[in-house]
Formats: sequence, structure tokens, C-alpha cells
Amino acid sequence: MLSEHLLQRAIGLAERSPALPGDTERTRTLLGITGAPGVGKSTLAGELCRELTGRGARVVLVGMDGFHLAHRALIELGLVEVKGAPETFDVAGYVGLLRRLRSADGGTVWAPEFRREIEDPVAGAVPVHPDVTLVVTEGNYLLLDGPWRPVRALLDEVWFVDVPTDLRHERLAGRHRFHGRTEAQAWERALGSDERNAQTVLSTRAGADVVITPTDR
Repeated sequence: MLSEHLLQRAIGLAERSPALPGDTERTRTLLGITGAPGVGKSTLAGELCRELTGRGARVVLVGMDGFHLAHRALIELGLVEVKGAPETFDVAGYVGLLRRLRSADGGTVWAPEFRREIEDPVAGAVPVHPDVTLVVTEGNYLLLDGPWRPVRALLDEVWFVDVPTDLRHERLAGRHRFHGRTEAQAWERALGSDERNAQTVLSTRAGADVVITPTDR
């Protein structure tokens, strides 16, 4: 269950004027939710959007994971074993979508979505209609530097979700078992490439506007 103070903060974002002085291109507000793999970003983002919708807000969830490179492309690039690392995403495509969402031309914007059942993104899966006032986007690398830097500049706020390391590892291993890996394979992935990615994400924590721990939920 989300805390009321987080809900009220999000409601405030959803109710912002669609065009602020000196920012005539803005049409909607963008909230980013980030954190290491396994902290519960998707769960929190989904809960937040459902709660806001129930209170009358026009909100849509758009995941960064929709910009995963296709599995076939990762094979060709030799990146399958590090799937989920920063270099396995189309960051320019993600930045381009965020720019469109901030300054839409009045039409519906269609965003991609990552489908775990096929381990690949699906184009044009999430409609963002003109009357949407708040877009929630979640992903690991919203605060990363380098080619990811424009992402932070396009987001009005970024919330960083953090949980104890042991809990994060348990969740990741469970996720990998659910998707067909053996116990040994699941833990190898959770403590290997997942943990390397987690350390990259954790290094960006200081750039967040809000840090959310289990006591804040």
C-alpha cells in the first residue's frame, strides 16, 4: 500500500499546469521511478498509476524496458549475457519518446512495452492519449550519466526505490526461477550481471528528488 504523502506528491504533479511560464512546449508532466533491479519499481509504479486513476487523474505508465534491444540484436552484438546492462538499451529511442511525451502535437503517442513472456519489446503497445496529464516512467537508468543524461533533464521528478540487498537478491532469484532457470542459474544471474547493474544504479541514488524505502510504502 502506498503512503498518502507519496500519493499526494504524485497528485500534485498530475495537477500541474500543462504550460508553465517560459515552458510553452510542455504538455504534460513526467515522473520517473528508478532503482536497482529487484527493488519493486514496476510494482510501485503500477500501484501508483492505479491509485491515481481511481482518484480521477489521467495517468499512463511507460516503461524504459520497452527500449530493450531485441534478443536477436543482442545475439548479433554479443551482448546476450549482459542483457539489462545500459548498453543493451536503445537510449536514443527512449529519449526521443520522452521528448514527444513532453511536447506532443495533440495526437496519441504510442510507446513500446517489454513482454517478459517473450523476452522482447513490442512496439506501439501503450497509447498515451492527448488528455493524459502525467506519464510515469520506470527503469534502472533514469539517473545515469553519459548518453543517458538527457533522460533526467526531461523528467520533472525522479523517485529512487531502495530495499535491503538480501531482499533484492531473493526477488531476483525468484524471478529467474519463475522464467525457467534452475536454482543455480537463478542465483548466478542475480549475484552476477544483475548485481553489477545494481551497483551502477545505486551509484546514481544521490540524483533523485525522493528516496523511497520500505518504511515509506
